[in-house]
Amino acid sequence: MTAATATTADTFRPALHYAARNTWLNDPNGLIFHEGVYHLYYQNNPLDNVWGNMSWGHATSTDLLTWTEHPVAIACDEEEDIFSGSIVFDQDNTSGFGTDSAPPLVAIYTSAFKPGSAHRGLQAQSLAYSLDSGYTWTKHAANPVLSRGSAEFRDPKVIRYDGDAGSYWIMVAVEAQDFQVVLYKSHDLKNWEALSTFGPANATGGVWECPDLFPLPLDGDPGNPQWVLTVNLNPGGPNTGSAGQYFVGGFDGTTFASSTTVTEGLQDPARLGEYQWLDWGRDYYAAVSFSDAPDDRRLMIAWMNNWEYANQIPTTPWRSPMTLAREISLHTVDGKPRLIQKATGNFAALPEAGQAFSLTDTAIAEGTHILEGAAGSVQRIDITLTPGTAEEFGLVVRGDGTCGTRIGIRPAEGTLVVDRRESGDTDFHESFPSIDSAPVRATEGSYDLTVYVDRCSVEVFAQGGQATMTELIFPPETSTDVTVYAIGGTATINRLDITQFG
Repeated sequence: MTAATATTADTFRPALHYAARNTWLNDPNGLIFHEGVYHLYYQNNPLDNVWGNMSWGHATSTDLLTWTEHPVAIACDEEEDIFSGSIVFDQDNTSGFGTDSAPPLVAIYTSAFKPGSAHRGLQAQSLAYSLDSGYTWTKHAANPVLSRGSAEFRDPKVIRYDGDAGSYWIMVAVEAQDFQVVLYKSHDLKNWEALSTFGPANATGGVWECPDLFPLPLDGDPGNPQWVLTVNLNPGGPNTGSAGQYFVGGFDGTTFASSTTVTEGLQDPARLGEYQWLDWGRDYYAAVSFSDAPDDRRLMIAWMNNWEYANQIPTTPWRSPMTLAREISLHTVDGKPRLIQKATGNFAALPEAGQAFSLTDTAIAEGTHILEGAAGSVQRIDITLTPGTAEEFGLVVRGDGTCGTRIGIRPAEGTLVVDRRESGDTDFHESFPSIDSAPVRATEGSYDLTVYVDRCSVEVFAQGGQATMTELIFPPETSTDVTVYAIGGTATINRLDITQFG
């Protein structure tokens, strides 16, 4: 389906998600909570709304929903582009960039060296530091601090390790084309010692990028911590294009050992659906977590786009949003450790745009049925469904009575599907119209979905966050209907609650 071209710059501008004012963004970088503020840095082209001139943009929030954009934090120059990385609070001033009474924030980023540099053609890790809580940055005079002589060594995530092996900084980065995570340690952030490597393993259908490593208690038990290693890849996702996968296991301060690896070495394409994915949708990439989040929460944000069509999505003058922040936890599901994800942020403080809508114990007859009074373009939808005789049943959001984005359950297949072939403007790239799927099984005979609908996206959390799907959509402003449907039989709505946001 082809929709009319956007007539205003804000037709698709999200209400719940961060997007730069009038430029391009991609990977989230340097996520950190510091002095009561969440800092979101990101890959940014400050001169255009397509990829290029890579620098670190910057936005801040106190509630993870309302963001303030700031000037470019770390800018590219004639010698280097500023690729992805992370930020740590160097509380003990191990780097010497600050003082004991005024310790610095330190950014560890990838320098992608240009032809005019003495390091031309290489990617290596560099430092910048801030003495004003992250608003202005100074590049380290002795950059880069770690080079492997590689053109594909990038995306350092640095954490503080305190364990039986000692106390020091750990860096996880990637040799992207080798499908390998490389681990280093340092006592001062400037001098690094190689520790170990991980991979190739599981999904290797595209380059590995943007790793992360962190501990989580299994089933909420602090006496049973597990380590989670995430790594994004492009392409090679479960529904094609960009995606992120994760492994669960142990980390002894030197080596990460996965207990959830399905395939060693290069992937078996037939087993793609067995791997553990951060998200099964088309538009969840480069996900990384915040450093120093309050109450030891593990909070994660991803870039909401896909490299298959990233530069072509029909937004102007900005291009690409971020996902909602997600709180992630680790639980045993079917005997295996799995990440559970829930959207987080102070939703209760958002202005509501209209009357809440609710239904209980309502049959869905075969066909499609518009819910009068439920229409909206920015919504949270909570629904519990019980299958009857239908082959597929679910919701259509951002619809016009005929078209829209279909979110459905196919119980015989055990799948959740998102169909955006008739979601609005889809003809800007041949790979955008799609039916994407994720594995999902009934819990006590029913299916629970929480769906966040925004002006250019849907984020679906199934079965309490056991499976998620994130998808961009570009519907006409007038397409606001919510519809329920059943194909080949009937189903039942046990409950349906819709909150409208302004």
